[in-house]
Amino acid sequence: MIEEHMPMVVTITKVLYETPTIKTIVFDELFNSRPGQFCMVWVPGVDEIPMAFSAANAITVMRVGDATAALSTLKEGDKIGIRGPFGNGFFTTGKVLAIGGGIGVTPLFTLATNGGIDTFLFGARTAKELVFADELSDVTDLRIATDDGTMGHHGFVTDILDQIDATEYDTICTCGPEMMMKGILDRLVVKGIESRGQFSLHRYMKCGVGVCGSCCMDYEGLRVCRDGPVFTGDILKNSEFANYYRDSSGRKE
Repeated sequence: MIEEHMPMVVTITKVLYETPTIKTIVFDELFNSRPGQFCMVWVPGVDEIPMAFSAANAITVMRVGDATAALSTLKEGDKIGIRGPFGNGFFTTGKVLAIGGGIGVTPLFTLATNGGIDTFLFGARTAKELVFADELSDVTDLRIATDDGTMGHHGFVTDILDQIDATEYDTICTCGPEMMMKGILDRLVVKGIESRGQFSLHRYMKCGVGVCGSCCMDYEGLRVCRDGPVFTGDILKNSEFANYYRDSSGRKE
């Protein structure tokens, strides 16, 4: 295997408490990744999972399963393994719109901090979960929606999308819950601009390099880890996207 396919053991140098449910883990190695690429994070004795970089030396974690729960308990001086970066990332041209939901803001955050986003629509359940909101407001035109109305628009981020003219943007980058992204894709299809949309997918992955096939999608057999994780809307509209997931054995759920 080439070197990037082997885990690099890194030491945690800092843990930042972003929100009551989200932490950023900073480590002592820099990884040269483009916004939207991911790494495989190995938690010794627990599991290895795909995660987006939130900086060249950091990942941002929300506790949702065994591996992220274990990551959330780590402290300065602890060690984890990082493989990557993998995948294609975002490729932007012209005027750029980003739409993020929840922890899905992470790969879009790295794009924004590189000066790559003109307008950013950000949705979360509540104001307390708006991770990176202050930083984003410094570098882009940030517009917020919260489910409970504690900040910004009271409702979904797709409501804000309905209030703007998406055809004014040359590239539309999206990451978040899959049903949220499906709502965005449906709107782009209606306007005939689905090819401008770039959607960052999250799937169960074992190898991260396109060998095992655990993240393949119907109907073209595209591998999320190798052919993605970012796909354009014209590809996704005729795929399994938002119809079902697959478990660790590949069975549809």
